[in-house]
Amino acid sequence: MTLARPRATTARPARRAPADLSFTLYEDTVEAFAAGELDWLAADRRAALALFTSLPSEGNQLYTPYIDLRGADLEDVRLYENSAIAPDAGTPEALADGIAGLADLREDRVEALVLDDASLAAGVRVETLGGLLASDPEAAQRLLADSSALPATDRFAQLTRAGWNQGVAIRVPAGVRLERPIVVRWSAGAPGRGLLTRTIVELGDGAAASIVEELGASDEAAGARSGGDTPGQALFSGSLEVRLGRDAELRVASIQDFGPRQVIFQHRNAVIGEGASLHWALAQLGGRLVRSRVDNRLEGDRSTVEQVEIVFGADEQLFDLTSYTHHVGRDTTGNLLSKGVLLDAARSYMKGMITIEKSARGTDSFLGEFGMNLSKKARSVAIPSLEIDQPDCRRAAHSSSVGPIDESQLFYLESRGIPPDEARKFIVLGFLEPVVTRVPLEAERDRLRELLEAKWNAGVEGAAAA
Repeated sequence: MTLARPRATTARPARRAPADLSFTLYEDTVEAFAAGELDWLAADRRAALALFTSLPSEGNQLYTPYIDLRGADLEDVRLYENSAIAPDAGTPEALADGIAGLADLREDRVEALVLDDASLAAGVRVETLGGLLASDPEAAQRLLADSSALPATDRFAQLTRAGWNQGVAIRVPAGVRLERPIVVRWSAGAPGRGLLTRTIVELGDGAAASIVEELGASDEAAGARSGGDTPGQALFSGSLEVRLGRDAELRVASIQDFGPRQVIFQHRNAVIGEGASLHWALAQLGGRLVRSRVDNRLEGDRSTVEQVEIVFGADEQLFDLTSYTHHVGRDTTGNLLSKGVLLDAARSYMKGMITIEKSARGTDSFLGEFGMNLSKKARSVAIPSLEIDQPDCRRAAHSSSVGPIDESQLFYLESRGIPPDEARKFIVLGFLEPVVTRVPLEAERDRLRELLEAKWNAGVEGAAAA
């Protein structure tokens, strides 16, 4: 009689709860960054590390936590140790048509920092945070040591504050009004590497500017995808911190198209002064897992914020979007809209909160969250919320819906002779168009439309193959 050989068994990886973050920011890593830095900056990093270590991944008393980090395999990710200050060799001397400035950063390198002559003469500055620390320590302390610049209750924001290894500061003096946008380009995704960034935008009283933020895969990420083995994941955690003076005007358009092995944590925090206006146009297309949070604080009377964010997900992508809008001043206005389109087994969570303080008489605020599921496996959750302490409001409202393509719209287009596949495409891309039209650079609008159409075509081809 022969005995069966026992099967070899392999140890199963430990099961992780949805809120468990597999990336660890170690104290010695933060101390390595703090070594040689000014005392106030080192203290700021240490304070942020203490918060990162103690805070939960998500906590909110008004809704069930939906965070799911199981798709983030970041155990082997290591942060870049040094942040470049000066551009690498080969910096372009001329700017592309239609833009006033360019900050081009790839992994841990600075490819370009360029401003046109008119902007330089007007006192506009675009520089790395390392360069700012060297040239103007007082301004750097004012911009970086403000503990309210990033939410103290958000663990991932404190990760960026404690461990940032690259950053850009854009400063526009009072009264300067830029006609053309400044482009900030972040390219990342090298397997096993972590890039933690801070972008700070400050506009003086009466200033006006437009920022176009491009987030995409670097050459190292693209090269890894072309290899035979599955590359490890990469981490990008970035903040965009905005300070607007009296009657300032800022438009920000962000197009995120990172690679499929990228995990992304984003934080946008804005303090809006009296009579100032801020317009967000945010597009989320790439990445394996995306967690985005936007905080708008309307402190000044008659201040305004308009925010439109879209998601186009496919495969097993996960998008976790949260927006908080705090009305503090009188006669403030907020108009926020989130839209998501999901293919395959993609998921999206759109969570928002409008808070109207007792001081915010005459507030007009609206929050809308709408999801379109194009697959039975897709899942979209919309949770808009209101917290009102001041009854004297012009409007305080929210709305949400999740569902498939509207059959009546489809019937209308088909009745006009448009084939069903083309009709679906028109409806989906039209659903996402509100962000496209708000991008302040024609070339970027065209690029975003091309990215959306390419993702739609890839989804249709994948469904046909299946």
